Amino acid sequence: MTTHTEVFEPADYRWRGLTMTPAAAAHIRALAAKAPGVQGIRLGVKQSGCAGFGYVLEEVTEPAAGDLLFEQQGARLWVPLKAMPLIDGTEVDYVREGLNQIFKFNNPKAQNACGCGESFGV
Repeated sequence: MTTHTEVFEPADYRWRGLTMTPAAAAHIRALAAKAPGVQGIRLGVKQSGCAGFGYVLEEVTEPAAGDLLFEQQGARLWVPLKAMPLIDGTEVDYVREGLNQIFKFNNPKAQNACGCGESFGV
């Protein structure tokens, strides 16, 4: 019996990319302006929560090798190449919910999310 295993080759895939709303771009620019040396933020994913994956945000002073840069309205958002299959096409927003202000991720690849909104599954 022969089994066929497909190999994911990032160079063969055409990324749709990530976008930012004006509110997200403004907040990323503000974060970069507050801290010397910060160029923008990195959006990655990690295994987390009950749905499978969680978003990870960190300030970027030096982009990592292999990071993809998405820039809009002067805001810079880096994404590790290995995260792209999980978040390609995502719109990053920054919203006010009650007294809280948070980044929200409108991810077309997310098939489900946990009840608390902390993780997603594809």
